[in-house]
Amino acid sequence: MCRADGVPERSYGEREARRLDALTRIIYPMKDTRMTMRLAKSFTIEPDINEYVDETKGDRSASDRVNELLRRAMLQEQYDRLETEAAAFFRDTKADRDEARAFQKASLRSFGRD
Repeated sequence: MCRADGVPERSYGEREARRLDALTRIIYPMKDTRMTMRLAKSFTIEPDINEYVDETKGDRSASDRVNELLRRAMLQEQYDRLETEAAAFFRDTKADRDEARAFQKASLRSFGRD
């Protein structure tokens, strides 16, 4: 909608955002940064793992290398769970196939009568 002077009306959220920007003098666009923030945590690492990280980190920081290794471990665990789930799903296919054959034979007999 437009006002009488031809300027489009802004929604309540747009007006509030502009008011907040004017009050706090924020010039940059605001965006949600919760996903990009890093959390500082403290964990105890065994000496042999620490040595491995130091040997394989290259130019990166040890923290980045540990994060990379943890991501790989998480993916591996997900793949292992999916593999277990797939094995459980396909374990009963022989019984399903026997039922499908019986149904197929019954259908063929039914078609033969027609």
